Amino acid sequence: MNFRKLGKTNFEISEISLGTWQVGGKWGEPFSDANAEKIIHSAIDAGINFIDTADVYSDGLSEKAIGKVLRSRSERVYVATKCGRQFQPHVNEAYQPAALRKCVEASLKNMNLECIDLIQLHCPPTEVYYRPEIFELFETLKQEGKILNLGVSVEKVEEALKAIEYDNVTTVQIIFNMFRHRPAEMFFKEAKRRNVGILARVPLASGLLTGKFGKDSRFDKNDHRNFNVDGAAFDKGETFSGVDYNKGLKALALLNARFSDQNLALLALKWILMFDEVSCVIPGASSSDQILSNLTAMQLPDLTEQEMQFVASVYENQIKNPVHYQW
Repeated sequence: MNFRKLGKTNFEISEISLGTWQVGGKWGEPFSDANAEKIIHSAIDAGINFIDTADVYSDGLSEKAIGKVLRSRSERVYVATKCGRQFQPHVNEAYQPAALRKCVEASLKNMNLECIDLIQLHCPPTEVYYRPEIFELFETLKQEGKILNLGVSVEKVEEALKAIEYDNVTTVQIIFNMFRHRPAEMFFKEAKRRNVGILARVPLASGLLTGKFGKDSRFDKNDHRNFNVDGAAFDKGETFSGVDYNKGLKALALLNARFSDQNLALLALKWILMFDEVSCVIPGASSSDQILSNLTAMQLPDLTEQEMQFVASVYENQIKNPVHYQW
């Protein structure tokens, strides 16, 4: 296992870790406690020491499964969870210190933990980043011993840049992949200057970058890749990284032709790891086999300069407009 430092937290975390949006079941399928626990155990067995979750993932069942597994293990595993998305309506006014405190305390109860290693605001409305009292709350929670660190999960680069103006923001979770390049510009440089850890999420563009889907692919009615392509439920940038599905398939054809002898999903993970500002990438997994497969990306040789330029050219010519300018 390879490890990288997670910014100001000083945690040394596995550079490929585990995201648990769909742990315990594929998108659109019911949650399975047994499968979730198996996946989490497999991740820790393989050397993963950082797990990302959220209170809204399967209505808290993801947090509960993680807590149950951790109580049965002796390894030091860092847990990051998120708060805020459960507010309905999900608007700026819903973000109040008292409400967020209740969220943190509920997560502690779900996982049966005394302290959360990393609590993250979960893609709040942009206005929240301009409210110092929200960030001050987490200093209080830190003094109370309920959290160790504060981070944010963001939709937009502008939100990330605003968030890291607060000294107590130690990490930023942001969508970054072969179809979402903008974070590597100003934000990566500023995050490195401020010693802020970067967690790369949606690394495979909701599975689009696995190369397994085509024009005839269909997704379950409860799968966000079916109901959220136009942002009906939440920011459409979360689904296929905001890339028009058919445009994405055209870009994939170019990538598949250039890297015909390689597993595109693993190459996509390796591409992210080519950026040393990234602390870790957090692909999801709906099976233990997926975890083990993801980890083999670390063993791939570095992409050459020519290969990196090719990926950049595909983005520039096929994806950039309008994706680059929206997020």
